[in-house]
Amino acid sequence: MYDYVIVGAGSAGCVLAARLTEDPEVKVALIEAGGPDTDDEIHIPAAFGALFKGRRDWDMSTEPEPGLNNRHCYLPRAKMLGGCSSMNAMVYIRGNRRDYDEWAENGAEGWSYDEVLPYFKRGEDNERGEDAYHGTGGALPVRESRSMNPIADAFVEAAAQAGHEKNPDFNGARQEGFGRYQTTQSGGMRASVAVTYLHPVMERENLTVLTNAHALQILFDSDRASGVQIDRGGEIEEVHASREVILSAGAYQSPQLLMLSGIGPADQLPLFQIEVRQDLPVGQGLQDHCMTLINWTTDHETLMTALTPENVELLQTEGRGPLSSNIAEAGGFIRTRAGLAAPDCQFHCAPVLFYDEGLGATVQDGLAFGPGVVKPTSRGAVTLRTPSPYSKPRIVHNYLDSEEDRATILAGMRVALDIAAQEALQGVITGTFSAPAADATDEEIMEFVRENTMTIYHPTSTCAIGPVVDSRLKVHGVQGLRVVDASVMPSVVRGNTNAPTIMIAERAVDLIREDALALSGTAA
Repeated sequence: MYDYVIVGAGSAGCVLAARLTEDPEVKVALIEAGGPDTDDEIHIPAAFGALFKGRRDWDMSTEPEPGLNNRHCYLPRAKMLGGCSSMNAMVYIRGNRRDYDEWAENGAEGWSYDEVLPYFKRGEDNERGEDAYHGTGGALPVRESRSMNPIADAFVEAAAQAGHEKNPDFNGARQEGFGRYQTTQSGGMRASVAVTYLHPVMERENLTVLTNAHALQILFDSDRASGVQIDRGGEIEEVHASREVILSAGAYQSPQLLMLSGIGPADQLPLFQIEVRQDLPVGQGLQDHCMTLINWTTDHETLMTALTPENVELLQTEGRGPLSSNIAEAGGFIRTRAGLAAPDCQFHCAPVLFYDEGLGATVQDGLAFGPGVVKPTSRGAVTLRTPSPYSKPRIVHNYLDSEEDRATILAGMRVALDIAAQEALQGVITGTFSAPAADATDEEIMEFVRENTMTIYHPTSTCAIGPVVDSRLKVHGVQGLRVVDASVMPSVVRGNTNAPTIMIAERAVDLIREDALALSGTAA
């Protein structure tokens, strides 16, 4: 018996486990379907692509995407301690002030920008120091690039030549502009939540971490969640919670586990012989950022040659060099049309070829950059494929389903081609690897988009505040059950979602403690 049982040792789950066990009287079980984060490719930043489709990857894919010529899109999702923070591009972005204020305006009480900023700062240890927007002394190291590939600088300069402002801090007073991304690294190595939050507290007597433990369903005692049934090494076990079960399995698997447990759309669950415990729109409203990368060839040094004995030594001895690259070293945010309250388009730039959804072979020196839709109006869904907890869910994002999203990506592609034409990049680019022609028509560009668009790995909103959980992240209609991960976002933020997910967990700790205190006071 534990006080709290947390399902998923990812960006939210590790934070929750570390923070909740600060109280020695609180017993926590952290359940993770994958194994420990021991592979070298996890910790060497530039090597994360080697994890794709491997044993640490759930290796999901979408159903045929109507807006992308009915392609199945590859969806890498980490299956290990640290979750996707152990396999992502380590970009530290919070999103835009408007994202959180919109949440609050639409009923998410306590989630406005001014209310969540202290939680971003609490978790952060920014090497630039503390100011109105940044914190120091937190568990999460936020650092400048230790790779500093000149191609990334050429991209930022070319954007300036194209008329876009430079921005040294996307998480400060303003988000728009182009610049280098700060990263979640320490000493040139990946700083996942497993490394920064979980491993330092693994020896606490009140924390039990169960790896290779696949959650099968939530257990209930009447209308209260009482634990989780797991498959651990072929043995079916039950892990019980006296206070709460907390789902932190991510935007695809938290809704899947809820639906398998009878919490979901009443018109769908009976089709799988699942008794409806609570009729909620679980899995609906799925949002994600998609991007279209253009690839160019170059005669400059890229990350293709990063893996050399000299660079290994440089990383090991000085914590810098090409192997410390987070791949997406630079980028920017723009508004593609007038009248927008905040940016609708984000760019990522990598000093290496990045094509075929990140699965293409690095066959020559090159660079990749392009636009992504960061305030999508298209919506998708996560639904069950079978009633088996071992089946992967059905996922349809409906990328570029709306006219607004198509307009954003088309305008972003025009901006990308304009940036490529500037002097700073013309001195770098030697030819086209995969790109529309400079004089391509809108339809030709859109056909390129339909064939080459991929996820930016930011699924959210399938257990959203409002429809599925309340503002304290409690699931409507049942007791003792909370969801704490990116799935609770009412809408996807404008930017990379790892930092916001960590913030959600930091704030959830306070909500959980407040509710426990109130309950003990009521009992007294």
